[in-house]
Amino acid sequence: MNLELFGIWVLVGLIAGWLAGFMMKGGGYGLLWDLSLGLGGSLIGGWIFQTLGISPGAGWFTMVIVAFVGAVILIVAQRKVYAHA
Repeated sequence: MNLELFGIWVLVGLIAGWLAGFMMKGGGYGLLWDLSLGLGGSLIGGWIFQTLGISPGAGWFTMVIVAFVGAVILIVAQRKVYAHA
């Protein structure tokens, strides 16, 4: 991964975190946590899609969708862990 691609994934992760925090029922965790979860979610989403053999192709929109899916998964998992703690 080169520096440019890394920067794109960081930007996409931030966008996805903001979208996921906005779309999840019950609101997000605040801008900083939503963005952090979006960054982690972009990595998780990319890994999940790659593991399933789904290549979303290059493009901002598909990258945001993949990162958004990962961010939602991460937020749901975080809520489940936090609710039981």
